[in-house]
Amino acid sequence: MNRFRRSRVNILSLLCVAISFAFIQLAVAQESTTPNHRVRLVIHGGAGTITKASMTAEKEKQYYEKLTEALEAGYAVLQKHGTSLDAVETVIRILEDSPLFNAGKGAVFTHEGTNELDASIMDGKTLRAGAVAAVKHVKNPIGLARLVMEKSPHVMLVGDGAEAFGKSQGVEMVPQEYFFTQRRWDQLQTAIEKEKQDSIKKVKGTPADSAEGRHGTVGCVALDEYGNLAAGTSTGGTTNKRFGRVGDSPIIGAGTYANNATCAVSCTGDGEYFIRAVAAHSVSMLMESSGMTVQKAAEKAIETIGRIHGTGGLIALDKNGNFTMPFNTEGMYRGYIDENGKPMVKIYKE
Repeated sequence: MNRFRRSRVNILSLLCVAISFAFIQLAVAQESTTPNHRVRLVIHGGAGTITKASMTAEKEKQYYEKLTEALEAGYAVLQKHGTSLDAVETVIRILEDSPLFNAGKGAVFTHEGTNELDASIMDGKTLRAGAVAAVKHVKNPIGLARLVMEKSPHVMLVGDGAEAFGKSQGVEMVPQEYFFTQRRWDQLQTAIEKEKQDSIKKVKGTPADSAEGRHGTVGCVALDEYGNLAAGTSTGGTTNKRFGRVGDSPIIGAGTYANNATCAVSCTGDGEYFIRAVAAHSVSMLMESSGMTVQKAAEKAIETIGRIHGTGGLIALDKNGNFTMPFNTEGMYRGYIDENGKPMVKIYKE
């Protein structure tokens, strides 16, 4: 009888151990799949000569409203358990559809009077990236850039080839007339006239004024609840550009970069200088090699741009949700979602 009781006790003990082990395994599984990161979203709409004195109240309101709309839409994606890539694409599509920014609908004109658009996107989890350059009929270049990343073995496609790939993927195409805005057309005429005047000054031996080169490239960086970073950038380039010029925006490491180990970055400004400084990647490199915070690394990158006489800014977000938005111009359209989930938009130096 005693031996029977002891056997029953042993069986019950083993059963308890088994049940406890099962609960532990379930808890571990839940912990590995349950989101535990604080989501973050930061955007920009370009850096340049942006001052309170040069801005009308109506135009200022339009910028605040559109940037707020983009922030809220991107944040909604993250709140609904969406990925950082989804949030970045959502934000940039909204900005590309607005004539306020130099991307998509609001793209500037080339010297020939056409519009050529560039965009790129990068996944910090896998280091995969996609980019397109010099496309003329793609309504939302950021969407095509993502398809290059996800549906092709390549990183960058350009011109007619990029558009042919886009058509094969069902990307929405539009006629060149879609991108026409009177403001951008007038800017082109002003730039052409200035170019003529500068040429005359050179002939007479007087110094020519430097080109403005300040345009409203758009970008977004995001951190999702799964701990993955992503970055994207889209632009129409520079007014009066020639010869198929391409700036930093579609170049991975120059205008866009994302790495879960460090940060996600999107740049805006004088593209040639950001390319020379490999600006976006330099932020990540400084964090990884020197142990700098994302703020210090981003500020260092902008200092380097300034040292070689370039202007612009960037947004950077690290793997822990810390972010920064440095620039060396008079203003930069920018925004983020604060700790309480409220969109915060800024334009001028503060």
